[in-house]
Parts: sequence; C-alpha cells; structure tokens
Amino acid sequence: MTTAPAVYAIHENPDWFGPFRDAFEAEGVPLVEWLLVDGVLDLDAVPPEGVFWSRISASSHTRGHARSKDYARSVLSWLESHGRRTVNGRSVIELEMSKVAQLTALRAAGIDTPRTVAVIGTHNLPAAAQDFPTPFVIKHNQGGKGISVRRFDSADELASAVEAGELDEPEDGITLLQELLVAAEPTITRVEIVDHELVYAVAADTARGGYQLCPADACAIDPDTGALLTPPGATIAPEPGEQLFRLREGFNHPLVAQYIDFTRRHGIEVAGIEFIETVDGRAVTYDVNTNTNYNAVVEATAPASGPRAIARFLGREFASLYATV
Repeated sequence: MTTAPAVYAIHENPDWFGPFRDAFEAEGVPLVEWLLVDGVLDLDAVPPEGVFWSRISASSHTRGHARSKDYARSVLSWLESHGRRTVNGRSVIELEMSKVAQLTALRAAGIDTPRTVAVIGTHNLPAAAQDFPTPFVIKHNQGGKGISVRRFDSADELASAVEAGELDEPEDGITLLQELLVAAEPTITRVEIVDHELVYAVAADTARGGYQLCPADACAIDPDTGALLTPPGATIAPEPGEQLFRLREGFNHPLVAQYIDFTRRHGIEVAGIEFIETVDGRAVTYDVNTNTNYNAVVEATAPASGPRAIARFLGREFASLYATV
C-alpha cells in the first residue's frame, strides 16, 4: 500500500472496476485499489493518508468473497477511528447489506416501498405467506444481481418449494416476502446520484432483464462460458448485443428531491436507487445500491458520466485535504 496520500477504492470485484480506473486516470486523481478479499488488519497501525471510498457489495458472497463484508466493516471502523475521510463509510455499509435496513429507512423518509415481511429461517416462509396477498415474490435480505428473487402465485406453491428444498438459504438467514409490483411498462428506473446530485436516470428492460438489473456489462456474461446470460424472471430471452438499459432523457420526477434528501440524511454519497411505476399509479422504491455500476451504452449517450462524476467528486475531497502535499 502506497505511503503517498491517494484516493483508496475499497472493493472486491476487479471485473466491475475498469470504468472507474479509466475515469480517475482521465481526471488526474491518484488512485489505489484496495481489494478486501482476505488479509490482515493491524488495529494498532496508523492508516495511510487519503480518502477512502467503499464499493463493497451485498452480493460479494456470490463471487466467493463472503469475508469481504465483515472485513470492510472492520477496515472502515478502523479508518474512521483515526479520522480518515470515508465515502459511503461505516454506517452506509449497513444499508448496502440489508434490504430491511433500506426499506425501513425509506419508509421513515416518507418514500413508498413494497409491502414486505422479513422471515427469519426459510422454514417459516409457508406460515408467513398464508395471509399474504398473492402473487408475491421472495428475495434474500442480503443479495444482489436478482439471483434470489422468485415469484410465487400461492402460499401452497411456496410451501412445496420449501418442502422440496428448492430455496437457497440466505447469507444472513433472512428472506423477504414481498408484494409483486406490476409495472405499467416492463421497466424499472434507476436514479444515479453522486455527491447528492442527480447524474442521470436509467430505464432497465424487465421483460428481457428480469430480476437481473445490474447495469455493469460484466453482469450479463457468464464468467465460465462467456455466453450471454438469460436473467432470472425474464419473459423474453435477450438476444446477443441487445441493450437492456437506456437513458431516461429529460428525467424530472418528484422522487429525485426525496432521494437526494434521503442520501444526505444517511450519509450516502454515491448511489443508484431503483423504483417501479406501477399500473395503479404508484412510484415504489425497492432498492438502494451504494456500490453502483454504470452501463457503457448509457454512458455513451448520457449528458454526464457516472464514473467521471465520482472521480471529480473524490478528487475535490482529496484536494481539500491534501492540496499542499
């Protein structure tokens, strides 16, 4: 690890990081990547000087990096105890890791969220679903990439799946039983925010993208075969080269102001927040991503660049602390 002050990007997935690496180079901001996969943390040591940006993902366990979350908690606690500037720091990682934490915080801010029951222990799902409106979906509290999301049309159907052992155990033991939101159009909207300002909004095709709504190009490719993945929940298989994401031009929605206020309140400085516009006229927010990724096709047409906005923001923070270094 370098001794010169720098911006440290704390993450565990190099496959996602290329666009950010390029953006920091273009902006002339000194960057060090700190991969939290495994290692040693000396609590008596003094952290290096710099600005520390956390990009640890709730889905890290799906890439064989189950230790990264708790490693990041330890590192961020250590950094902040020494007064280091963290971006999406120790408190924010708890929102990233728990949809329960996200949904309760969103509701407290007056933002509409799906009806949700948190079920601790998969064996409790059938009983919890007995009086829940159908159809519904289940998803892991600590997940990502849509891999744990599954639709059920009845409590009996869910009970059969549990009895047959078809459901994976969640990483933290919590499964969410959630109302099925029916979109007016087969899209969701992802609102990208950096430093409490709107960068742009993206529409994702749920007919072809299903529950797999990670905009990073790497998310759509099978890492073993290199083939285009058919996402879970898709009703139309995507064709090679088909774009699942597009820029929402001229996006101006009342939720933007609410999201910016929400990010300020919770110290979230980089985020992609997702909502669905439903057939009954609701705008329902269901996910807060604090390790947001960006889509190359959208970036090519957008009025601003997400990675460049982050690089400029972190560059400003760095310069404010180390201008004379």
